[in-house]
Amino acid sequence: MAVTIQEAFDIIASQKITPRTATMCLEEALGKISAVGYHASLNLPIFDNSAMDGYAVRLEDAGKEVKVVATIFAGEQNDIEVLPQTAVKIMTGAKLPKGCEAIVPIEEVEDLGERVVLPKKIKEKAHMRFAGEDVTKGELVVEKGTLLKAYHIGLLASQGVSYLKVYEPPKVVIFATGHELKMHYETLRSSQIYNSNTPSLYARAKELGCQVRYLGRIEDNPEAIQEAIGASKDADLIITSGGVSVGEADHTKEAFKKMGMQILFSKVEIKPGKPTTLGRIENTIVLNLPGNPLAALLNFELFGRFTINRLTGRKDPYIQPIHTQLAQKLTNKPGRDTIIPGYFDGEQFYPLAKRGPGMVRPAAMMDGFIILSHELSSLPKGAKVRFIPLCNFTAIEPRELISR
Repeated sequence: MAVTIQEAFDIIASQKITPRTATMCLEEALGKISAVGYHASLNLPIFDNSAMDGYAVRLEDAGKEVKVVATIFAGEQNDIEVLPQTAVKIMTGAKLPKGCEAIVPIEEVEDLGERVVLPKKIKEKAHMRFAGEDVTKGELVVEKGTLLKAYHIGLLASQGVSYLKVYEPPKVVIFATGHELKMHYETLRSSQIYNSNTPSLYARAKELGCQVRYLGRIEDNPEAIQEAIGASKDADLIITSGGVSVGEADHTKEAFKKMGMQILFSKVEIKPGKPTTLGRIENTIVLNLPGNPLAALLNFELFGRFTINRLTGRKDPYIQPIHTQLAQKLTNKPGRDTIIPGYFDGEQFYPLAKRGPGMVRPAAMMDGFIILSHELSSLPKGAKVRFIPLCNFTAIEPRELISR
């Protein structure tokens, strides 16, 4: 029995996954997933300091002419105290002197040389930064499962972290089956086509941060497929395209069964791509995609991307849709939830006019897709839809993906 899209996601989410870990230096961790949470070892700022170039003053001296008794530069140690009728010149980031009740910016005083005239109104604690107002010692600053971006690197550097424990990228093996397929570097014969699925899936898995091994085209017979599976058991994920329908020459599913695959689901109530199958051989997840190019790639974007997000150890693996509106009227044959590829211009979603499951070009033209509910036969222009972008926006909790 076929599962719904949501049931397929629930099955993937339920799989026990233990990513491998590695330790690397801070500068090399960009784009990796944190395998542990990091807590602050220091307050940030570490000490009270000036937010401006200016003068450290006392509130009682507002409007008065006061003597400048010292200058403090950032990084200097000091035991200076601001006494009544004095001011201390201070640079941005410098440690505040004792007795400082506010910082008056340089441009707000009348400079008389060794003396300055302060403004009549001075706000208490103006332009002062206090220890721990940004980060408090002991606070969780990077959660386990966080995709480490450039500014996470800076945040961790501010805490003196030099080495990080991260998850290793998932190991993915990709191959295709089919007598009619040839690789792009081979010569075509009559009734043959170039294999576009495997290069597409290889590139996309790399784009999503995986370590990918590319087996190319495997002969469409049980023995050859079983041999390829046996050579792939060290992978976290095996992705195939073709050989999962009910035709006599479709041997992929049977070959995986003989190699001990537990089938988690074998059909999805979706078009295109109903034969999409997910299984598991010990610690290796298996995703069998249809042979039709657009059907294979669209189903990969739903189920393959979510599986990879889970294998990376991300705390936020769920695909995040963008709420937008339809740029033009859309008709649909009801019965199964339908994936409609297209592009989003920042304001509206434009469905592609040509989107047959066997086509190759639409995948290169789209930057995402919507999913129409199986109940819908049409949507008017301006209808609210949920756009699912190819860029890996993610969420911690499941999100409704289907436009209803």
